[in-house]
Amino acid sequence: MKEIYLWLVRLMSLLWAGRRQKDVIYLLSFADNLPFIQALAAKLPAGHRLVVFYRPKCQAAAATLAAAGITVRPFEDNLAFVLTGIPQIMRARLLFCDNYYAFLGGLYHPRRMHIVQLWHAAGAIKRFGWDDPTTAQRSTSDQRRFQAVYDQFDEYVVGAPAMGQVFATSYRVPLSRMQVLGYPRSDRLQDASWVNATQRRVWQQVPALKGHRVILYAPTYRDGVTFTPPAGLAAALRQDPTARVVVKLHPALATTADELQRQLGPQGVAAPELSTTELLTVAETLVTDYSSVAFDYSLLPNAHSLLFYLFDLPAYRQDPGVQADLLDWLPGPVMTTNDQLAAAIQADAATELTQFNQHWNRANDGHATERVVARYVAQLSD
Repeated sequence: MKEIYLWLVRLMSLLWAGRRQKDVIYLLSFADNLPFIQALAAKLPAGHRLVVFYRPKCQAAAATLAAAGITVRPFEDNLAFVLTGIPQIMRARLLFCDNYYAFLGGLYHPRRMHIVQLWHAAGAIKRFGWDDPTTAQRSTSDQRRFQAVYDQFDEYVVGAPAMGQVFATSYRVPLSRMQVLGYPRSDRLQDASWVNATQRRVWQQVPALKGHRVILYAPTYRDGVTFTPPAGLAAALRQDPTARVVVKLHPALATTADELQRQLGPQGVAAPELSTTELLTVAETLVTDYSSVAFDYSLLPNAHSLLFYLFDLPAYRQDPGVQADLLDWLPGPVMTTNDQLAAAIQADAATELTQFNQHWNRANDGHATERVVARYVAQLSD
């Protein structure tokens, strides 16, 4: 079925090839880049239009964009998208993507269409693409489809050369395609007004956090949406009796999160309506594992201690794998036991994040949006 779908995408894109390309298209599956989209819309020259195609889970973000006068369209990988969405995309002069989109593997790529990858994470702890050990076990046709998508991107916007190297290796694409401009989505993390307003919103919604050390436990999403916290984790997380602990798991793991929150007792504070990013702004300690939230947290002014609790590291090294140089740049020791985590929480020592940020956030300096907008708006006049 996948091959047939891609064949239909190819056919429709060929039928619509040669149309006038003046639109700017943004493919949206993560809702944290709205300020960039709005800044891009504001800078478009006359005669160019921005259209945002969004996944259904981003409906609220799409409503925000629509209220700002930006054209939005929902899309899923189905026949309706082939018949109505592909003709619109073939009018694009610029096509921005914030994720891997399988349909790109079948899309005819006109010479004047510029496809740009704006990834949804500033760094990578776990492996992906060809670096994922499971990719080698996939069929030849699957591998061919994956590479067809990777090859479509003319440029990859990254926040540091380190992430550019990860893309070049994981996607088997030239390093020359990497543009170290910084991630627009990271700008707000260094915007004092945004941080302060977000903190006030968090404290207003969850007043139990105000005035306390906040420990946020936010592990990565795992394929299959399965996650079993090790026994004794709650006891380790509540080692500081004066702290308040918030658990943030994948939405599909609400039952697991509720149980862990229950085990935390009075120190546990539920905040289901708040996003992980919002909670990062009030966290003095972030406990995570392989999640990209670490790269965001390290940019915030309130970042005090960043703890990597990798209790399942041996298994995770096998599937999906971790970056080979992980131990070279991790800003602190790897913790694999509850006792190690408990000791670190009790010590409450500051994590030195300067070298970590130099490695992963070199261009994430609060001005990425203006650089990215300037580069790609200039291309519309080529």
